[in-house]
Amino acid sequence: MKTRLTEMTGIRYPILLSGMSWISTPKMVAAVSNAGGLGILATGPLSSAQTREAIREIRTLTDKPFGANASLMFPGAADNAKVLLQEKVPVINFALGKGDWIVKEAHKYGGKVFATVVNLKHAQRAQDFGTDAVIATGQEAAAHGEDVTSLVLIPHLAENLKIPVIAAGGFADGRGIAAALALGAEGVAMGTRLMTTKESPLHDHYKTLTQEKDVYDTLFSPRFDGILCRVMKTDAAKKAIKNGLSWPAAFINSQEIAKQVNIPYFKLFLGVLASGYQNARQLAFMANAFKAIKVATEDGDTKTGVLPVGQVQGLIHDQPTVAELFERIVKEAQAAQSRVNAALS
Repeated sequence: MKTRLTEMTGIRYPILLSGMSWISTPKMVAAVSNAGGLGILATGPLSSAQTREAIREIRTLTDKPFGANASLMFPGAADNAKVLLQEKVPVINFALGKGDWIVKEAHKYGGKVFATVVNLKHAQRAQDFGTDAVIATGQEAAAHGEDVTSLVLIPHLAENLKIPVIAAGGFADGRGIAAALALGAEGVAMGTRLMTTKESPLHDHYKTLTQEKDVYDTLFSPRFDGILCRVMKTDAAKKAIKNGLSWPAAFINSQEIAKQVNIPYFKLFLGVLASGYQNARQLAFMANAFKAIKVATEDGDTKTGVLPVGQVQGLIHDQPTVAELFERIVKEAQAAQSRVNAALS
């Protein structure tokens, strides 16, 4: 498979691993890269020292291209991004913030930078300051999409941008990749499908649930983490969305996050207060969401845990290795191409 994405990054297949906290770990990143895709390390739950260690671990596990993300809204994210630049990570993916400074520094060593976007305004801004590609997140996606579905968002961005568009949200098989390419994308990012593979560190309870749930079994609401977010429909998720923001829980959970990313809590607390009420409220939502996602992902907790998933969970019925999945996807994409060619001939 050959697209602008594969040529730009040197990967075999135009498939990215979405940077999912507690799932897109060094071993998972390496599994995707070794299978011919582009693994993306999730740095959200990591301190700068842990991020550096993770990057170096990836390099012991693969000699293939890989990337890492930085969600710039999160505490410690800027420091993590600086580590990615110092370590000359081949591809850096930023989200939830302005990454012009990342682009400038990454280009100095030949690195590529992808911006995660949900609309044309943000995509054009990223293109204007030199971003190499955008990851376009449709409403179907796990976690943070907005109102526009991938079927409309991809061609909308593709016809208005010069840089490559990578489609995210709604992709789990070769039919999806063929459709994304037909819509103007240069590749896809997969989260829900790749987290249900043998190499994924997602707890088995949730791997099983993902295969049991249907396409209708998700919830999409801003009341889980303060931004429109899609999660698996469970009793715990319904309760979390119904209750909304709990400030006492956020106070406790933010202390755990500060410790996790190695930031003195007093410094974190003052910084959040100084950022204004709206940002403080958003970070409080995120603190509680982080805890719920962590216990779901690592512990398999179905009573208090909440797992971001895309609607494509209803298309997932097995747990292959990453390499097996990619081989299947290529065959499915070729079969889809043949069907379309036959219909149009």
